[in-house]
Amino acid sequence: MENKARILLVEDDINLGFVIKDNLIEAGYDVIHCPDGESGWQYFQKKNFDLVLLDIMMPKKDGFSLARQIRSKNEKVPLLFLTARTLEEDKISGFKIGADDYITKPFSMQELLLRIKVFLRRTQALNADKNKQYQIGLLWFNYPELCITGPNNYSQTLTQKEADLLKFLCENPHKTLKREEILLHVWGKDDYFLGRSMDVFITKLRKHFRQDPRIRLETIHGVGFKFIPPENDTYRSTTRKNISK
Repeated sequence: MENKARILLVEDDINLGFVIKDNLIEAGYDVIHCPDGESGWQYFQKKNFDLVLLDIMMPKKDGFSLARQIRSKNEKVPLLFLTARTLEEDKISGFKIGADDYITKPFSMQELLLRIKVFLRRTQALNADKNKQYQIGLLWFNYPELCITGPNNYSQTLTQKEADLLKFLCENPHKTLKREEILLHVWGKDDYFLGRSMDVFITKLRKHFRQDPRIRLETIHGVGFKFIPPENDTYRSTTRKNISK
């Protein structure tokens, strides 16, 4: 029998939490519901979860604080905010912390279930290709391990979204990629706030590329971006074993 995906739901509205949990269980998921951020953190430390759903305004520990703690412990688990707050600053702050998406209240259960399926499918695809790496000039990008390494012992851990974005760029070199195309492939939808988040991650990737100045990530104004790995140099998708740290 296939193992059920385990979801941590942290929502202080008891009635809403009951409705969400009941629907997720009916859809075949194993769900733990916590009514506040502190109990959510305690459960997260004790068990392994495949996805986390977080409210923002909660007693004892708010959703942003809990998200920071979760990301300090696990960079890979999909993290979705359930929120009635629509302020741009809140959404951008959440993405910077490492949130994968927002679902704004009120929402339909069908929408929530579809979003969950998207992120769990990505996790399954990640686990199915455990040795996948990309060589970009002097850099090595280990997608499953969320790590990029380079000369002079350069080593940095990426967030899941940074890694997803870099993987998409690596698979589409020398192409002019439209902003909406990147958003749909990496985030699953084209949204203004997600676009702002993408710009943050583009800036982060460019900082890593400074390790090899030949790597270019050009902005095509009004259109999108073009990823240009070094000319006449080794650039490939590969599986590399026994990687030295």
